[in-house]
Amino acid sequence: MRLIFMGTPDFAVPTLLELVARGHDVAAVYTRAAKPAGRGMDVQPSPVEREARAHKLAVLTPATLKSADAEAEFRAHRAEAAIVVAYGLLLPKPILDAVSLGCFNLHASLLPRWRGAAPINRAIMAGDGESGVTVMKMNEGLDTGDMAMAERIAIGADMTAGELHDALARIGADVMLRALGALDRGSLAFTPQPASGVTHAAKISKHETRIDWSKPWKQVHDHMRGLSPFPGAWFELGGARVKVLRSTGGDGSGAPGTALDDKLTIACGEGVVRLVDVQRAGKQPMRAEEFLRGTPVGRGMQIA
Repeated sequence: MRLIFMGTPDFAVPTLLELVARGHDVAAVYTRAAKPAGRGMDVQPSPVEREARAHKLAVLTPATLKSADAEAEFRAHRAEAAIVVAYGLLLPKPILDAVSLGCFNLHASLLPRWRGAAPINRAIMAGDGESGVTVMKMNEGLDTGDMAMAERIAIGADMTAGELHDALARIGADVMLRALGALDRGSLAFTPQPASGVTHAAKISKHETRIDWSKPWKQVHDHMRGLSPFPGAWFELGGARVKVLRSTGGDGSGAPGTALDDKLTIACGEGVVRLVDVQRAGKQPMRAEEFLRGTPVGRGMQIA
């Protein structure tokens, strides 16, 4: 099929690569424009742009799709369908109508749960036991289109957002390719999203990343793993921020934020968590044992 691909982050890359590998004619790749990133704030192209250029695909980075020129350029690709994976811009109706078969989005949740910007993080932070991906035919709403295919995956008790992200990216590429095959055969069926069970996955804000040890251990654990590896849930020790990248349940009890041993077992409002992997500001991730060699945290020490 002749397609337009629209995506930006790492999550979208497996789907783009599968489209190319399966011989689809990718007429153009739309992605967000390169922007400064990293310590040196050098201008970095998106992961999708890097892969698209490596495969000699045409890359476009419009700031908006709402102009007549953007619509005309989109139509000029003469694509049958558009595949959208974490693109970052809303598609206005003229763009949605510019391809004969429609625009199809791969969303990282089991819709209608977790519509919006941060479905992977929010699912883990809420303590969900499963997640998945949904292929939907897009309309003008935010993740409100009719569903075509979905695939479920269990969320492990200690699984991080990064691990779920990678699993869903792989599964999603396969589901999208199966959906495209059915679309090409004229057998892809659609189901409206139910009105019940709708939740919104708001973008993660900085003010919600600090760890609140007064909450029950499961909520603290889900908060930390739901923000790992980025942006990272953090606590303060000796005036410096420390991110928690991996945690698990522990044994014991104590005042919230109190170390119960010399192995980073920390009391919560109810129960305890054991910190497994951490990262000092400006440093590389490390195991708790390595961190403690440089920063001893003994029994009874309070962390904020």
